[in-house]
Amino acid sequence: MQRVPTKGLSRRRLLKGFLQGSLCLPLTPLLSALDAPDQQHAKPANPPSSSTLSDADRDFLYELECLTFRYFWEQANPATGLVKDRCNVRTATDNGVVASIAATGFGLTSLCIAEQEGFVLRDQAIERVTTTLRSLWKKLPNHRGFFYHWANINTGERIWDSEISSVDTAILLCGVLTCREHFRDAEVTRLASEVLNRVEWTWLSEDTTLLSHGWTPEFGFLPSRWDYYSELMMMYLLALGSSSHPLRPETWNAWKRLTFEYDGLRYIGSFAPLFVHQYSQAWFDFRGKRDRYADYFQNSVIATDVHRRFCIELASQFPTYSDDLWGITASDSDKGYVIWGGPPAVGPIDGTVVPSASAGSLPFLPQPTMRVLRTIQTRYKQAWCQYGFVNAFNPLKNWYDNDVVGIDTGITMLMAENARTGFVWNTFMRTPEAKRGMERAGFRPLASTETAET
Repeated sequence: MQRVPTKGLSRRRLLKGFLQGSLCLPLTPLLSALDAPDQQHAKPANPPSSSTLSDADRDFLYELECLTFRYFWEQANPATGLVKDRCNVRTATDNGVVASIAATGFGLTSLCIAEQEGFVLRDQAIERVTTTLRSLWKKLPNHRGFFYHWANINTGERIWDSEISSVDTAILLCGVLTCREHFRDAEVTRLASEVLNRVEWTWLSEDTTLLSHGWTPEFGFLPSRWDYYSELMMMYLLALGSSSHPLRPETWNAWKRLTFEYDGLRYIGSFAPLFVHQYSQAWFDFRGKRDRYADYFQNSVIATDVHRRFCIELASQFPTYSDDLWGITASDSDKGYVIWGGPPAVGPIDGTVVPSASAGSLPFLPQPTMRVLRTIQTRYKQAWCQYGFVNAFNPLKNWYDNDVVGIDTGITMLMAENARTGFVWNTFMRTPEAKRGMERAGFRPLASTETAET
């Protein structure tokens, strides 16, 4: 395989050439070239954290996005567009066939970022987006517009008797909306609108104002409801903003917002893993606005800082936790997949670090999270791979995950781009559905003298 000539190439030109060359070039020449300073690296327009991200920080995030996009390009079936749930990066070939509709939603958004940044050509991106949307519209089984959580990456068929998932469908639809708005292509617009308008939100809430977690053909609706603050915000806002089957505005007030306090800081929460504060805000831009209850962006800032402090307090038990290395959210471990985090402490916390916990909070605490990501890359080399970070690692046990997980790679890529340029926010919030959902939920701009109430 031919090496990439690096002399005289800027970081951006090198990364673009790396990805546009079929995304199959060796990683070593790329990373060695990235050590050189880049005099041609342009500053993004109106970045959300311009006072806290240095040029070196943006370079690091640009490299990270380049590698995470490689996952969504290489670990998707080009014939269906479906993205693998996870991939083993320690083997030459991963033959897994399980796709995740949530990972596919992140993958669709990643194609918008990649085309914007020049990682792939516009025609390449549109072709992959169109293929994915055709699969969603014609191939994948669905019920009233909602999709099964897991699907065969090659055929689209349901896997593992999985449920029709409301929240995973919502993540997918956020990707569909982002593509429709970004590409403004006639076929993409047509297919995206067909997929979006088929979703019957009113069916999902036909007997209650609280949305169900899902449905199966064998047992009907799942008993669990989306009733407490979590990643549910994106789902309710999409439902409120639907042009075909919108929910009533009062559904936004139906779910509970419990207030917690830790180390003198108060915030809304309900579930310890940090991703609950991240996923909705990958697409919906809550900066500078609030509803009748809270400023949710500031709430996530506080929740992230609380989580950082919680991890540092655990250093007496797990000495590798520090201000330079923290972050626990649902992830792999040496004993399997675990739902863990805190506060309050959830799951058998054992010193495992999950890179997406900090990466997914980049817009909330730019410098503290950058410090963690740089620590992982420089001190824990086995946690870094051709797709960026592995899912998790435990330095106390010298355990490093073999896998990259699509949704965690996705939140890393989207939040890196939002911290660096605000592109995903700016694109998604132009859609009529996002505007309508926020308006019907009662969001209004923060007054200049107004303080966040969380």
